[in-house]
Amino acid sequence: MNTIGVGLIGTGYMGKCHALAWNAVTPVFGDALRPRLVHLAEVSPELAAQKADEFGFAKATGDWRVLIADPDVAVVSITTPNQFHAEMAIAALEAGKHVWCEKPMAVSLADAERMAAAAQRSGTVAALGYNYIQNPAIRQIGALIAEGAIGVVNHVRLEMDEDFMADPAAQFYWKSQASSGYGALDDFGVHPLSLLTVLLGRVERVCATMAKPYPTRPTPGGGQRPVETWDIANVMLEIEGGISGILALNRAAWGRKGRLALQLFGSGGTIVYDQERMNEFSIYRADESTGTQGFTNVLMGPAHEPYQHFVPAPGHGLGFNDLKVIEAHEVLAAIAGRPARIIDFVGGLQIEQAVHAMAHSHHSGEWVTL
Repeated sequence: MNTIGVGLIGTGYMGKCHALAWNAVTPVFGDALRPRLVHLAEVSPELAAQKADEFGFAKATGDWRVLIADPDVAVVSITTPNQFHAEMAIAALEAGKHVWCEKPMAVSLADAERMAAAAQRSGTVAALGYNYIQNPAIRQIGALIAEGAIGVVNHVRLEMDEDFMADPAAQFYWKSQASSGYGALDDFGVHPLSLLTVLLGRVERVCATMAKPYPTRPTPGGGQRPVETWDIANVMLEIEGGISGILALNRAAWGRKGRLALQLFGSGGTIVYDQERMNEFSIYRADESTGTQGFTNVLMGPAHEPYQHFVPAPGHGLGFNDLKVIEAHEVLAAIAGRPARIIDFVGGLQIEQAVHAMAHSHHSGEWVTL
């Protein structure tokens, strides 16, 4: 089996997810290039060495530029905080490497544009970490929309809520800094936008408001620091094809752990999905007999690609990290020149443009056309 050298920059939450995916993709799928875990970079040589040993990488460095210069590295995973994505991704692309970069693409629109341009110049694969689009449930929902199972879609509602910033006593940290982006819009609002991209198409027009439930947060020294990002956002959308939409985001929603709720309303029915119950969705078909009309719950199983590569029995369920394994498989397929379900830097730029249009709308108080 052909192999490909992998470099990983960053070993936090998403860095570990990438490492798990690179380690698992060959045993799960068997048909892809076999990753060789070549080089790992962290903020210090000591931490890099520790994580390289834990994750199974052959080499470690405290300087990400050394990793990118390594001739044995062909694809680079970038899982660092948002503000470092642009510099690292562009350097990797200019060095002729393939790139798998976590979302959001960049903090500024100008940086995202530079990343997309670098990807187009490089001729290599540049993929973004939108693993929710890989879910067998989302793939099946897309197939149902395409076959007209709920008629013509005319309205969509998306909600993404988590509570990791719900506690007003939680200390100020980097996600409250303007250098990390706008907040809820680009920290995780890009995930529901990725679902819109694969299910319905481009966002064309937006009207948005953002809010700060806690204007200040405590600091380690006992003081208070003004919060520079917005933890709540509400957006009205117009999507290509004349579809209306609502997007609601909240990083301070007590009790919500990983909620990405999707409702698709069509001329012939409705589809409902919630990421907290990621192995199922419900469909209502208006043409059913009035005596038996109601939502039908669809549970994921081997009939829903690519569930069957993980477990042969329905109802056992996949998890967040499994979606990352599927994403790694798609990245490797793209590198091999095969059709792949990825959002590349050009497609990702459209998502970034939507996010920045939403922020502009908040400040201007007006609808913004993309």
